[in-house]
Amino acid sequence: MRRPYDLPSLTALNCFEAAARKLSFKAAAKELNVTPTAVSHQIRALEAELRQQLFRRQHRGVELTEAGAYLFNAVQRGFEVISDVVRDMRSPGAEDDVVVLASTAISALWLTPRLSGFWRHNPDITISQIVSDAPDIDAAVDLSLHYGTLPPGDDRCALLFHDRICAVGSPDFAARHAITGLPDLQRAPLIHITGANHRWTEWADWLAELGCPPPAGQKIAVNNYMIALQLAKDGIGAVLGWDGLVGGLLEAGELTQLTPERVVSPQCFYLRAHRRASAKALRFRDWLVAPALH
Repeated sequence: MRRPYDLPSLTALNCFEAAARKLSFKAAAKELNVTPTAVSHQIRALEAELRQQLFRRQHRGVELTEAGAYLFNAVQRGFEVISDVVRDMRSPGAEDDVVVLASTAISALWLTPRLSGFWRHNPDITISQIVSDAPDIDAAVDLSLHYGTLPPGDDRCALLFHDRICAVGSPDFAARHAITGLPDLQRAPLIHITGANHRWTEWADWLAELGCPPPAGQKIAVNNYMIALQLAKDGIGAVLGWDGLVGGLLEAGELTQLTPERVVSPQCFYLRAHRRASAKALRFRDWLVAPALH
């Protein structure tokens, strides 16, 4: 009998999603409580079934291929929709929570550090987050945070901040590569954000804005901005940093601005209030868009 859904093994998809999200078979195995060999076996079986290479195996980990990134977006979106339904079924009384959708980077670097300040003055409001880097996720949320062009004439959307972009890296990286100006940076190892549908400014765009040729050094590609920042903190390469996101890392000395040049970001960070947004959600929105209050 023909199955209603043309799907490979759900075990293989589960292993693939974890490995793609963490860019590590070892980390995926730890999360799933199996051996790295078991994860590798499941992914090889999935690649054989799809007749597509999903990962490039490298000495320090793995990297998604274009086909892998395409599948990861679809699998992650599907798992998130199922997770939302299961959560709603488990906690039918949670509709009073304010649910916010944000990317990994915006949540970790901007939103989450502000929550304690909000809760000090609003202890009656529970903020829940759905953290996802999958584009256009279909989730039941009150508010969502975005990086892109602020939709004109949409009163449901409000500007959070408009950033400038600079080159950042670890102090050790700056010293090892003797970076004193843009020509040094242009030849140094650079971390690039890859993946379909991302809107981040790339190195070639940033350098061109400053009148420089495209980068000529080693290219290190990842599909997650938080992983890119961790690589930069580890001294692997330089990464582009947005003021509002990396300010805390610069203040802590984990990263340093490598050259004095900054480029105004062509996109902004903004908030959208969805139709289901409650009065509590709108209170949280008003607090977020009024930075003088916190």
